[in-house]
Amino acid sequence: MISLSFSLPEPDSPWRGTWEGAKQGDPAAITEMDLRYKRFGVNVEMVADGVEIISKRRFVTLVDLALSLSHAQRRILAGEDAAFGFTESEEVIYLRVNGDLASVSSSKRPWQVTVGREELAGAFSEFLREAYSRLTSEVPGLAANSIIRQFSPG
Repeated sequence: MISLSFSLPEPDSPWRGTWEGAKQGDPAAITEMDLRYKRFGVNVEMVADGVEIISKRRFVTLVDLALSLSHAQRRILAGEDAAFGFTESEEVIYLRVNGDLASVSSSKRPWQVTVGREELAGAFSEFLREAYSRLTSEVPGLAANSIIRQFSPG
């Protein structure tokens, strides 16, 4: 079983400002650099078969992670290995495909977990749908942003 989710920062968190600032100006014109590295901080959690892959205490920028997961999802569905990392740290999560299975491991921690390749791709897909939905409901003009459309469900 894979659980992959995110939550917005609490109202008093400095990370909340990464959401509020995006509501000023034209959201469709926010650059990729700003979207990836300055906007939309969230807490993310990923757990697979009881192994904490991403701690719920970790803050990341949602668009950067969504773009990375979108790329990783395409690769694992094609039967290829993939990886994703975090701007905020040196850790890399490796996804190695072996038939219908995928092993997930970390560059910084000693665990390894094996999951179904389709289940992993499905968890990524659901995360991407939720990320797109939350981003475009919080800041409606983002639906017209070409970077955000890269992981649009439609």
